[in-house]
Amino acid sequence: MIAIAYSVAFEGIEPRLVEVQCSITAGMPGFAIVGLPDKAVSEARERVRAAFGALAIALPNKRVTVNLSPADLPKEGSHFDLPIALAVLAALQIIPQEELARCLALGELALDGRLVAVTGALPAALAASEDDRSLICPRACGPEAAWIEAVTVLAPAHLREVIDHLTDRRPIPPAAPGRVIAEEDGLCLSQVRGQERARRALEIAAAGRHHLMMIGPPGAGKSMLAKRLPGLMPPLTAREALETSMIQSLAGTLPEGGISRRAPFQEPHHTASQAAIIGGGRGARPGQISLAHNGVLFLDEMPEFPRHVLDTLRQPIETGEVVVARANAHIRYPCRFLLVAAANPCRCGQMADAARACPRAPACGADYLSRISGPMTDRFDLRIEVPPVALDDLQRPSDGETSATVAARVAEARALQDRRYRDHPSVRVNADAPPDLLDLVAAPDAEGRALIQRAADRLGLTARGYHRILRTARSIADLDGSDRVHSAYLAEAISYRLPSLPGG
Repeated sequence: MIAIAYSVAFEGIEPRLVEVQCSITAGMPGFAIVGLPDKAVSEARERVRAAFGALAIALPNKRVTVNLSPADLPKEGSHFDLPIALAVLAALQIIPQEELARCLALGELALDGRLVAVTGALPAALAASEDDRSLICPRACGPEAAWIEAVTVLAPAHLREVIDHLTDRRPIPPAAPGRVIAEEDGLCLSQVRGQERARRALEIAAAGRHHLMMIGPPGAGKSMLAKRLPGLMPPLTAREALETSMIQSLAGTLPEGGISRRAPFQEPHHTASQAAIIGGGRGARPGQISLAHNGVLFLDEMPEFPRHVLDTLRQPIETGEVVVARANAHIRYPCRFLLVAAANPCRCGQMADAARACPRAPACGADYLSRISGPMTDRFDLRIEVPPVALDDLQRPSDGETSATVAARVAEARALQDRRYRDHPSVRVNADAPPDLLDLVAAPDAEGRALIQRAADRLGLTARGYHRILRTARSIADLDGSDRVHSAYLAEAISYRLPSLPGG
């Protein structure tokens, strides 16, 4: 007799159904796991043995073989412990096979039989619902998985509870979904003194998800501005919250099974490796750009990042997804983020102050900023200079708009975009609009075309730069509630692409 339990393996955020087959036959006693298991999966046999011992369940003096099918799909992670244990229990006829066939299971076993939390419960619940099965997972993962309403989630704390449930001795009640996290970080745009142009750029960036670069001396407020950007963005839709939470679930960063409707904010240090930023490493984990999906990726001191790391961002920015290539698989993660970069004008940051700048100015600034390649620079829709704030401005009472006021205008602009692109599922905001669609929704008038022509001659615009100006102008028009892209909107969009950087 071959007993079968079901689990999942993850390819990016995509769960793949795995049959966990167990056969107990006569022969040399042993416990083998086959089907491309990694080290954590291979060690499951020792955890299963110990957990069975804690429950006074003895393995027979026979050959136990567990096969993870499909056998050519790599299996990684300790979440295979529970389905392996259940398949062995079914082969021993301790639990009924027909009950096990209606379940999908994942969870790590402690040596005393407790179920330990694992990553990936949310995408596993989605796979269970698509396959019309219930999900068995550790109690700590239950609130997370229960967000998929179409599946019954059972979240026991111990292997004994699973056995009692499958043998109808003591049914496990379905788990309840976790709470919706209401995050209040206390950061408000009114706390920023001065910087009217930077505040306006933040509003435009939030309205159309336009990438933003800020250049200014240390202490001008670049990081302060960037950290207030998520507060200007609308709450995530149910679809966006689910996408973001599935990535966080795989990364193990979903907080206590709760789901947040606030746009994520990721701020990697400039010493982060390429695998940490893009994704990869052991298990091809999602990187910072995927954790920032539907939110903000802030690169402070951008020229200090290794150039090869920055240049790997170029393709994900355009496609909205990243492919982590491996010898036996290509793992895809979504990464549609708003990139915000901050940089000093030179290494010491004081190039604009003649009394404090180094003797190499302005060549030192050109050398420093040239660490950012021209093609990477061309992908920023908005480039602004952030000047130092005068002491008088710091001492005055705050008179700027609050984040809530600006967020209300951004929400209205996003609502216009939702209606405009309702027949284009791949386009959510203006930054996503392809060139052929831009010709319909952002076509400039005669005066605007002449203005763009003059700008192209002066700035040496690339085709990408031309379309990014149209997208930015469309967002400015949306903030103004206008159906047409007038020349004034184009002029403002062009002003944000003045060549402050090499390759501009």
